[in-house]
Amino acid sequence: MKSFNYEVTNSLGIHARPAALLAQCCVNLASAITIKGNDKVANGNNVLQILALNAKQGTVLEIAAEGGDEDAALEAIKKVLADEFTEKKKVEVLKIAFFGTKDYDRIFFSELAKDKGEGTYNCDIKYFRVRLTPETANLAKGYDAVCIFVNDECPRAAVETLKECGVKLILLRCAGFNNVDLQAAKECGITVCRVPAYSPYAVAEHAISLITTANRRLHKAYNKVKDNNFALSGLLGVDLHNKVAGIMGTGKIGQCTARICKGFGMTVIAWDAFPNQSLVDEGLLTYVSKEELLQKADLISLHAPLIMGEGGTYHLIDAKAISMMKDTAMLVNTARGGLIDTEALIDALKDGKFHAVGLDVYEGEDENVYTDHSDDYLQHSITARLLMFPNLVLTSHQAFFTREALQAIAAVTLENARNFNEGNPLGFAECKA
Repeated sequence: MKSFNYEVTNSLGIHARPAALLAQCCVNLASAITIKGNDKVANGNNVLQILALNAKQGTVLEIAAEGGDEDAALEAIKKVLADEFTEKKKVEVLKIAFFGTKDYDRIFFSELAKDKGEGTYNCDIKYFRVRLTPETANLAKGYDAVCIFVNDECPRAAVETLKECGVKLILLRCAGFNNVDLQAAKECGITVCRVPAYSPYAVAEHAISLITTANRRLHKAYNKVKDNNFALSGLLGVDLHNKVAGIMGTGKIGQCTARICKGFGMTVIAWDAFPNQSLVDEGLLTYVSKEELLQKADLISLHAPLIMGEGGTYHLIDAKAISMMKDTAMLVNTARGGLIDTEALIDALKDGKFHAVGLDVYEGEDENVYTDHSDDYLQHSITARLLMFPNLVLTSHQAFFTREALQAIAAVTLENARNFNEGNPLGFAECKA
């Protein structure tokens, strides 16, 4: 273990923004970071624990690293302390209308937005439980920005209403932006920002959790044991070891999934419209054509963005693609529902295709996702039809849902808001038509 002492010089202490930046730095380090101060101890990757230290100007913190990259970790933290804790120029408070609010959204967003003034995120958030749609967009009247999620709808009609309301910024608290009409936003002079990456580990780990659950029929086994049924019939799985994993989309999430598959002892092949040669050079995977991947892979995991139009990824997995797969193939989708033609998938499942399927996203999920219908009949036939297959596991768009991911989403979203408010470069966060 190595450590150093740091005296807080920021006039506001370790307030919300510095705490968020420090936590985000620690999340990406191999070493475990602990921060001691005021007779309290915080995990470096937990923004709420850092805030609970109540470190004021003049407080001395002991920051320790334990793990494989102790020296590099402490240097990275020192850089954050030196470069990012400095105060910025004073600007007006940015008023944000937050749509589709859930209780867990408030945990981090409210905490990070509580401070106002110089050096803070300097925003004021009004929470709305309703989703953003063309019908609800007028709730944003008088706000500078709106904050929306994957299940909000922002087509041209909504964008034009937002412009009439005075909105100048659309903040997506997610990586995908296919639910926003970017051309309409450009025409209306509205900037659109997203969270390019929050926790690729969260999504990749969920993808593997889904497929291992479906493969070994853990969902069925759990229910059988609850009924005192300890028979193994209907629970037969396959080894992932020595199988071929096909990764479709090799961005950060796809890379994480590939590494997990490699840990299982799988051979990893991949397809991407823009291959990353460095992944080949390190021996992680081999790029092949889409057709070869579909034919050879025992496990196919989707991590591509949803791109509409000619040459896009909409219905990347259609009836033709499914026909190329092994009858015993395993398929998992934690990216976007539109990547799979759901009707083609259901037809194939009826015909006995696929050993296992795991879906965190699917076409037609919007009416159900993030809502409690436990006392209702399922009105959407696609959901009910998918649930009838014993080799399919369905979750409710929760792959992102870890503490680390929620923390990152809040921090990056508010960094985007702050950069827009101060006229700073938006970088990869900005979505352009």
